[in-house]
Amino acid sequence: MNFRPVERDSADVNITPLIDVVFLLLIFFMVSTTFQKEAELQVQLPESTTRTIDQNETPIEIVINPVGSYFVGGQELLNSDVATLRAALIQVTEGRVDRPVVIRGDSRAPLQAMVTVMDVVGQLGLVKMSIATSQINEQQ
Repeated sequence: MNFRPVERDSADVNITPLIDVVFLLLIFFMVSTTFQKEAELQVQLPESTTRTIDQNETPIEIVINPVGSYFVGGQELLNSDVATLRAALIQVTEGRVDRPVVIRGDSRAPLQAMVTVMDVVGQLGLVKMSIATSQINEQQ
């Protein structure tokens, strides 16, 4: 029997690959992180002013009801599709981009419906666009 002590190598933990991985993760997070200061933005909202529309030109009136349906010139559109709204506006404007447009949206109407109308009006080049509002009655 051989009772000599067996010499074993000491168990060294090599942490060099661990440090390499940590540095790579640190570099990845530094590169992919965006720093935005949104909370510090000071935005001054515009105020509305009353302006009269030329009396010799009747504006095109687009109404959005609480459900999100569109009415162009008093006529309800078949559906609330962008293509239908675009076709109706092209027909009503007769290709003239100088016609004024008044958008009357119900306060309970979906915001997407209002944005869609403004987007289509802008794409058609109608620059005389206004949004109809009512005055707030402060006497209660």
